[in-house]
Amino acid sequence: MANLAKLDFAALDITGKNYLTWVLDTKIYLEAGNLGDTIREENNSSSQNRAKPMIFIRRHPNEGLKSEYLTVEDSLALWKALRNRYNHQTTVILPKAHYEWIHLRIEDFKSVAEYNFALFKITSQMKFCRDSIIEENMLEKTFSTFHVSNMLLQQQYRARSFTEYNQLISVLLVAEQNNELLVKNHQSRPTRSAPFPEVNAASLEVNATSSGGNNHKRGRGHRRGQWNGKGKNHGV
Repeated sequence: MANLAKLDFAALDITGKNYLTWVLDTKIYLEAGNLGDTIREENNSSSQNRAKPMIFIRRHPNEGLKSEYLTVEDSLALWKALRNRYNHQTTVILPKAHYEWIHLRIEDFKSVAEYNFALFKITSQMKFCRDSIIEENMLEKTFSTFHVSNMLLQQQYRARSFTEYNQLISVLLVAEQNNELLVKNHQSRPTRSAPFPEVNAASLEVNATSSGGNNHKRGRGHRRGQWNGKGKNHGV
């Protein structure tokens, strides 16, 4: 019963604001279970197979939607009803995705990963609305929006003639990680600063012996706080 109560992904909101992602998630789930045909026009699926996606689809809409479509018993009919209700989202999402694509700039993000996430979010929305972005577009978008202080790097990356966006983003991610490591190393020991001399147990023992040979009591006090491997004070 606990598994039945657990959703595989976010339920469809009654406002339809997450309709596009819900449709994609549902299609992937049904295809994985060989039930993709049950939500296609003129399918020859058996009544038993059409019942299986109904169980799944009914689990993933908002509670208000469940009550509205409670009498719909066919998976294709329910799928079409939801599509007719929310498919207008494409007319809202596509112009918004176009606007975000035009103003997308890698220099506006704190990390390469954040930029990469934003880029794929926009391109996924455009692809769902049947307006795809090709590899060349993604490469040019990234190159052309480098910060002005990184123009030399931009030229170097262009010279490598990447043909796939994923190739470029992988190189940028590695470069970013290496740069962060260099910054951390510099902060831990700035340029021209000498490292702290290493103090080891042997040198402490020698100093204690040479300074405490003439005054036994002062020597005991001087060695207070020095510990051996067993956690006891030397000389006790």
